[in-house]
Amino acid sequence: MHSYILPLLASGTSLAFAQQPASYSDSACSSIAASFDYPDVTINFAQAIPAGTNISLDQSTPELASCTRPSQVAPVDLCRIAMFVKTTAISNITLEAWLPSNWTGRFLSTGNGGLSGCIQYEDIAYGTSLGFATVGANNGHNGTRGTAFYKNAEVVADFAWRSVHTGVVVGKALTNAFYAGTEMGKSYYLGCSTGGREGFKMVQDFPEHFDGAVIGAPALAFNNLSSWSGSFLLKTGPTNSSTWLNPAEWALVHSDILAQCDDLDGVADGILEDPTMCTYKPVNLLCSPSGNGTNCLTAAKVETVAKVFEPYYGANGSLIFPRMQPGSELSDAFIYYTGQPFPYTTDWYRYAILNSTTWQASELNSEYAAIASETDPSGISTWKGDLSAFKNKGGKILHYHGQADSIITSTNSPRYYDHVSTTMGLPPKDLDEFYRFFRISGMDHCSGGVGAWQIGQNIESTANVTQDAQNNVLLRMIDWVESGEAPETVTGTKFVNDSASLGVDFVRNHCKYPLRNRCKDAANYQSPDAWECAL
Repeated sequence: MHSYILPLLASGTSLAFAQQPASYSDSACSSIAASFDYPDVTINFAQAIPAGTNISLDQSTPELASCTRPSQVAPVDLCRIAMFVKTTAISNITLEAWLPSNWTGRFLSTGNGGLSGCIQYEDIAYGTSLGFATVGANNGHNGTRGTAFYKNAEVVADFAWRSVHTGVVVGKALTNAFYAGTEMGKSYYLGCSTGGREGFKMVQDFPEHFDGAVIGAPALAFNNLSSWSGSFLLKTGPTNSSTWLNPAEWALVHSDILAQCDDLDGVADGILEDPTMCTYKPVNLLCSPSGNGTNCLTAAKVETVAKVFEPYYGANGSLIFPRMQPGSELSDAFIYYTGQPFPYTTDWYRYAILNSTTWQASELNSEYAAIASETDPSGISTWKGDLSAFKNKGGKILHYHGQADSIITSTNSPRYYDHVSTTMGLPPKDLDEFYRFFRISGMDHCSGGVGAWQIGQNIESTANVTQDAQNNVLLRMIDWVESGEAPETVTGTKFVNDSASLGVDFVRNHCKYPLRNRCKDAANYQSPDAWECAL
């Protein structure tokens, strides 16, 4: 029988300890489906899937169709097992495990996004492509809306923590049963946004689950994030108001931000390496009384811009959520600054906080924000600063956040890192032992953007970028956990028009917080060697 070994890491160590492949016939998958006996678990189906198969995914209801995942290509031969798992008498999850022929002995749990109950099949496929036995679940409900939370605290609990936790427990048991006689090695987590919050929730409350967690743009301080997301409607006003800016006007703002702040990192390249350095003043855009009003903003709109880039405070002066970082406004013109209610905020308040289907986003104020924060259903805030249990078991965290994030301001991640540092009494040089945070310049929410954003965080980037640990955060996590090779920088790639077929535009090494990227050779700024990490 053949052994399967994945490519070598940059350090020269093997990614895998090789395992004997399981048999990937329909009968083998059916056999595990018949023999696996676990409390509250019903196996819906088990299928042997050959590599390259374009798997049609369930679109049978509007909720499932809203997940916009009609199909997923299987990257390797695998056994796909779909399960119905009861979590309480009135709640359940749909759980999938993809068990690959190239299994390395490793286990991977994936996360979700937004308020969604959507299995992120692309992340499961990514895990199997690298030899992980990989699981993902629907977070306790189907679709992208939060209506299932209405008057059902157990569904909210599934969304907050129990879906991922249950998926790990059941997934590990199933993996052990399927690869019987072969010892499971290390366990990992990969998630961004809500998936990032879920990862930190597991680290905080279930430190035994994972040896390493790759966590992107986490939705931490979740209730306050929901309030902040809804606050932009109050700041911009509706589309028929004198305070609202259209996308073309936000493009003017973006150009002015670059004019004021782009070269603070040493070169004007259209990317803000560290938006916290940008104290943007929109007054330059104010229309002159004698002018014709083109390529400028009214006083009311200038005031709107100033408000958008301010932190969100409560009536008593306490911080609800930090400011939106400059640099995301071209995207946010179509997300937060539309003059329409942000749907996640509306759903969260209506169905999880207030249990009132008639509540309107225009009613949001600091009192409602305080109610959401204090209610904190199932501890979804995920703001615990003491990660000692995870540290003491040898766990590792690689946390990243795009610096042009249009959904979750990148300012919130260093705030959490600093919270962990002060809570645990560990300065960065000591926190480095188990927790490292990287700011990815020019990355939008989890992916995309003007920066070198392809860092191996998803299946798209791993298909386009050289497979070594320096260019791939998931491989780097394996290297850190299993070989002690901790990351000092994370290398990102930007392709021309984000198309690998057009070639590499530039490569950049992203710095470990609290260091920031500074250009030392502006003439050659597209070269990674033109940059250095500095305080």
